[in-house]
Amino acid sequence: MTALDLLSGDAQTFLAKVWASRVHLHRTDPADLVGLLSLDDADHLLTSTAIRTPAVRVAQDGSVLPESSYTRNATLAGKPVTGLVDARKVLALFDGGATVVFQGLQRYWPPLTRLIAELELELGHPCQANAYLTPPGSQGFAVHSDSHDVFVFQTAGSKLWEVHGPDGPDEVLLEPGLSMYLPTGTPHAARAQDTVSLHVTLGINQLTWRGLVERSVQPVLAEVADEHLPAGYLDDPSLLADALADRLEELADAVRRVDAPAAVEAEIRRFLTTRPPRLAGGLHDVLGRESIDATTRLRRRIGHPCVLLDRGDQVEVLLGDRSLTMPARVRPAVDEIRARGELTPADLPLDPQSALVLCRRLVREGLLEIA
Repeated sequence: MTALDLLSGDAQTFLAKVWASRVHLHRTDPADLVGLLSLDDADHLLTSTAIRTPAVRVAQDGSVLPESSYTRNATLAGKPVTGLVDARKVLALFDGGATVVFQGLQRYWPPLTRLIAELELELGHPCQANAYLTPPGSQGFAVHSDSHDVFVFQTAGSKLWEVHGPDGPDEVLLEPGLSMYLPTGTPHAARAQDTVSLHVTLGINQLTWRGLVERSVQPVLAEVADEHLPAGYLDDPSLLADALADRLEELADAVRRVDAPAAVEAEIRRFLTTRPPRLAGGLHDVLGRESIDATTRLRRRIGHPCVLLDRGDQVEVLLGDRSLTMPARVRPAVDEIRARGELTPADLPLDPQSALVLCRRLVREGLLEIA
């Protein structure tokens, strides 16, 4: 099951509804979602780690509370550490009706790190994960809308959502196992019911056509001479009009010559070299890499892309947070790695020594891990 299937059911049906800007509900096995961030997990993050702001914020009655009301300072190796979440203060605020918000969970909570990594590759858009821990009967935020698409799913308790559409507000009761998709700009608010509520939001920070066009024509715009406008144009606009028309015509010709496939390749490369590093288990790979032999079981690391761009006698491999360049002769072997979830060096169409060198390199770069 893919990340998109988990959240939305049939991916193609969902995407049709997404682009039609319709709220979408999907029910799945509650265990599949609860396991991503349970109430015990939230307790652990708050009370048993050195979590700091801005990874946590606290809100009550529609307002975000000042950090000073729930943080403390400390020292580590003689150096000051600020913004540490004070578990006692946070729990007291929570007991008084405040909502605790975990921000950017994809950066520090492995189950959501993996889910976000997969979702980004399926959608082609940057994603983020937040969670909201709300006491019974409370509401952290008033009706508001987000500047990005949102998946929402409940992992503890229930929350009654007020979702505003063209025909007025609707109510949706979210419980574990039910996920909801909200298009950008959908006004909404939510209130916990009779028990504590914990829900997760996955924000999709869309890449847009405007952004792609701007990035595609930026090199052309950079070629326009950055000269001063002539003096006197305020009294005689014709000093500018003809020259501007000539420059716009030149620019239009240059834009028509933009290589669209090359611009798309550049966009893919930009996205697939700027994702955060995702190297869970990397210490074991460092320690075991040199002992890899022809029969060592290796597997593709979850959420890591492997996109190949031909560069003549070389091939560029996009790995998410970086790229690497390799001889074109290894492309059939890398294609084999792309096609398989698990393999050994002996499975690759290379001589034994080259297969070992390639596999050890790809373990070091994070594409493969020792199974």
